[in-house]
Amino acid sequence: MGLLLALHMLAAVVWVGGMFFAYNCLRPVAAQVLEPPFRLQLWSGSFVRFFRWVWLAVILLLVTGHGMIAMLGGMAAVGVHVHLMMGAGYLMVLLYCYLYFRPYLLLNQYVDQQRWSDAAPQLNRIRQIVAVNLGLGLLVVIVASGGRFWL
Repeated sequence: MGLLLALHMLAAVVWVGGMFFAYNCLRPVAAQVLEPPFRLQLWSGSFVRFFRWVWLAVILLLVTGHGMIAMLGGMAAVGVHVHLMMGAGYLMVLLYCYLYFRPYLLLNQYVDQQRWSDAAPQLNRIRQIVAVNLGLGLLVVIVASGGRFWL
């Protein structure tokens, strides 16, 4: 159980921490100092690396989460906080899959073609989805760390 929990927490830190950094640190600076073509190339290149880690994190979160629930006796044996964490987590995964397979792939296509005016709305859509997923991720961290004491 300890190894599953450690892997679960590391995966959450990578995903949520990466979104926090990208949204609150990198995005404002990139918007301030880079012209649109360079900014779009920066994001496209950064996402290639980050999304590899997110896919690994998603897989680890699902496998370790379900593994820990099974070890605890199944969904009937866990608290409300685990149900909330799973619901929010699955919503995050669905949003990420949409983000990856629609605006992200279009962003890369348009950046490769240097179609900056088509790429910009895709980056903006990604920003919106990341804002929602970051909020959900932070909520999940709160529920995961203190939910059993409150609920």
